[in-house]
Amino acid sequence: MSEVTETEPTKRGSTRTKARKRALDILFEADLRALPISEVLAAHVAENTPPVREFTVSLVEGVAAETDLLDELIAGTLAAGWTLGRMPRVDRNLARLAVWELRAAETDPAIIIAEYVSLADGLSTDDSATFLNGVLARLGANR
Repeated sequence: MSEVTETEPTKRGSTRTKARKRALDILFEADLRALPISEVLAAHVAENTPPVREFTVSLVEGVAAETDLLDELIAGTLAAGWTLGRMPRVDRNLARLAVWELRAAETDPAIIIAEYVSLADGLSTDDSATFLNGVLARLGANR
């Protein structure tokens, strides 16, 4: 069996990345359809195609329980004239997930920030990764 070097991705990282992306999908759907997050999560769990990972459920339930607090924290980092409503839906929900995970997880903040910035880079606008990195860096420093 070969050793995994620091530059090789680990299965754990890949699984967590997929779980974060799935959590984003669920939160985005709830936001877009103006449905309760718990209702959308329950539908995904019941559908079970693909199965919803435990980490995904934890992320989504965490955001659902603390959305108002998370939004307040995020809003406190925004420049004058910016509101959460002005943010693209993807960015808003990535920020909620990342801030919840920064507050709740024992994972290194730099890893959490890098994961969500990478998702923003692949899923949102050209400026989203930089914007989200700034928001999360300010919040991660206060962890």
